[in-house]
Amino acid sequence: MTFENNEIGLSVEISGHLVDRIREAGLAHYPNEFGGILVGEYSKDKQTVKVSETILPLTYKSSKVSFDRGIDGLKESLLDFYNAVPSRIYVGEWHTHPNASPMPSWTDILAMRQIVAYEMVNINNPIMLILGLTLTNSELAFYVYLNNKLYKYENI
Repeated sequence: MTFENNEIGLSVEISGHLVDRIREAGLAHYPNEFGGILVGEYSKDKQTVKVSETILPLTYKSSKVSFDRGIDGLKESLLDFYNAVPSRIYVGEWHTHPNASPMPSWTDILAMRQIVAYEMVNINNPIMLILGLTLTNSELAFYVYLNNKLYKYENI
């Protein structure tokens, strides 16, 4: 699957298989929100991020309207991806919106700002996948936080 934003000239690629795994993880925690980290690599021209894996958190706090991902074990998992061949890195976050659309909340926007400001993360334009989720249906949307603004990618 490919998502693009023509205004900023960026795109995201993700396999249907990975989307299915993310959906299954979300359904396992339904009706509460759930999420994780997106891992992948950037194209040489830095215009495309290829999302290839997710890391599910070992610790988290979750309710029907919020998700707070813990950090236990994440550094080690990210180092394993970084040291693998091919090397893959942290590219962003994903979470579900149970019984709601995949539109970012104010909390989601603030989380992206915090990620950019956090020196240990070392990413200027994280992506965010939100999965609107019910027991029978799902809708996903990708966003990128770039230059203090959230941009939506369109599925092509």
